[in-house]
Amino acid sequence: MARSRPSNPKEKARRAKSKLHRVQASPSKRREPTSAQLLAEATSFLHAGDPESALPLALRALVLSNPNSCANVSSQSVTHTPASLPAISLLAEINIELGDVDAARNYFLQAVALDPDLEISETEGGGVEKALWLAQLCEEGGEESVRWFERGAEVLRRDIAKAEEMGTKGELVQEKKRKLAGALCGIVEVYMTDLSHDPLAETHCLTRVNMALALLPHSPAPHQTHASVLISQRLFPAARTALRTSLSLWRALPPSHPDVPDFPARISLVRLLLEVGMEKDALRVVDGVVSGDEGCVEGWYLGGWGLWILGDKNRRSEAGVLDDHEMAETNEHESEEEESESARKKGKDRGWIESWRSSLQWLRTCLQLYGQLDYEDERLRDHALELVQGIENEFAAEGVKVEIDEEREEEEWESGDEEDEKEEDGGGDDDQMIT
Repeated sequence: MARSRPSNPKEKARRAKSKLHRVQASPSKRREPTSAQLLAEATSFLHAGDPESALPLALRALVLSNPNSCANVSSQSVTHTPASLPAISLLAEINIELGDVDAARNYFLQAVALDPDLEISETEGGGVEKALWLAQLCEEGGEESVRWFERGAEVLRRDIAKAEEMGTKGELVQEKKRKLAGALCGIVEVYMTDLSHDPLAETHCLTRVNMALALLPHSPAPHQTHASVLISQRLFPAARTALRTSLSLWRALPPSHPDVPDFPARISLVRLLLEVGMEKDALRVVDGVVSGDEGCVEGWYLGGWGLWILGDKNRRSEAGVLDDHEMAETNEHESEEEESESARKKGKDRGWIESWRSSLQWLRTCLQLYGQLDYEDERLRDHALELVQGIENEFAAEGVKVEIDEEREEEEWESGDEEDEKEEDGGGDDDQMIT
């Protein structure tokens, strides 16, 4: 075995000295995200429909943007600075999506306190959105809602006028006009509900809706609001004309187009269409609503109700007991629609049975969801139950067999994992929507 080389004292000293002066590599330190980065990530989650994930990120961003903030960052006692405005505005929007109205209102109020003249740009967390939201969320409602809407409308008029003076055109100006028209229509809705007792309510409604129509004559929203006003005046033919105009302005648009009404607006539209006897149009609209949100209890209820009305009209028409007003409505509406060849061959004899069969399916789905989602509209539930009971009693009296596989429907809603396996058996429901 070879002998080891004897150590050199001088070499050992040199190596020891070298170690003393050697710089040790420190482990890389992870940089904390900035407030802007956190807000960008939170916004992405919010736009992706995940407000739960967005909330803690926005809260961290608020803490970083404001050294005076504390754990209870939504507290009114915390003194915020303009640097906190983007985080506060985003937190308000997140809480809207979470359904926490009180928290959202508090954040919007803090945002207004930091931007009282609504002059700070939207990119910095400013803009009129907070005023328009507070018009809908304020606890007092009524005149307070109108004041918030007017406050936002005033700023929008100023911004539009300034942009037009500078020759600015395009989507930016159009978006401000949409918001202004929305504020005007919002005022109309307040005067038709909370302030309907006001002696000048009708005048206020007509003034604002005409302003909205003049501002955006080719937008569906003002025409829908106009129809609502006309219905309140019992001017049903004019209301039907306004509703047809509104429908024609968005039906062919892609879903992402800004003129396509959102879900709440479409639910309101369905109610208006049913009120003026335009059941087939109402059913087409509500079919799109539940296709986009299968958990929309009100959508399933309105679809079932619309099919019930359609079936009831067909049934009474076959019996020759429609009154003159209903007959005029039916003739006016059907004269403007092309009836399909298959429908002409089939005829209308006992067509009410098919309508009511489909109505049962929609109403039962509504009631299933009502229980699963702990929905709280008891009047809706009671009416749906009443309609179901009425159809079942009538079918029993007529000897009509109800061909609905209730067990399959229940499994589809309670077990999404089995939905694909049952899809072939459940096909065709949409084809029964319009009969």
